[in-house]
Amino acid sequence: MSGAKLDISADAQALAGRVAGWLLAAAQAKAGRFAVCLSGGSTPRRLYETLADPVYRDRFPWARTHWFWGDERFVPPDDPLSNHRMVREAMLSRAPVPAENVHAVPTTGLTPAEAAERYEATLRAFHGADLAPGAPLFDVTLLGLGPDGHTASLFPGDAALAERKRWVVAVVGAKAEARISLTYPALESSAATAFLVEGAEKRDIFKRFRAGDPALPASRLSPKGELWYFADKATAG
Repeated sequence: MSGAKLDISADAQALAGRVAGWLLAAAQAKAGRFAVCLSGGSTPRRLYETLADPVYRDRFPWARTHWFWGDERFVPPDDPLSNHRMVREAMLSRAPVPAENVHAVPTTGLTPAEAAERYEATLRAFHGADLAPGAPLFDVTLLGLGPDGHTASLFPGDAALAERKRWVVAVVGAKAEARISLTYPALESSAATAFLVEGAEKRDIFKRFRAGDPALPASRLSPKGELWYFADKATAG
């Protein structure tokens, strides 16, 4: 991951504001529709809450921005574990977001495998082309870094790490609940990719990640566009 840009904020709240400003600038700089792939977790939640603040909300191009998810737990959309619910509560319900611009992972009335197929069809219909460096699927992809080095729902040792044809897969058995996750090809197809990492407990795994430790799923991601690491001082050291 040589060439990645490291941006360090004083603390978690400053990190949220920094990324909100960065995302706003990226959205404003592009004409036409703007596609964002979202991450779950407490760090992104602060970002989403910040974007819903009038300071950012009143300037963000909500009408032409489309929202997707990098992964989702296979639970009902109102379940406390749902990434969709978290983003809805933190941002989508607090901003003028057109309902047709929200592309959540389907998790009801389907098996995990069927949900993965359905979401891949949604992505393909939106993108309208094969994945290629000059035609990224997303404008911005937001990612986290788990304590075991996972990102999205790509976990150490799981078969999903080897998938290079499918855009979306069901991840069953890695965690208590099944997950639906974008694969490396889909996550890598982005004009800009940003890892959001905060907290002293992430310092060691962040160091291994930045060193490119191949044992970590996050290190095996090869973004086609710009790559950013947004971290707080507790993480960056």
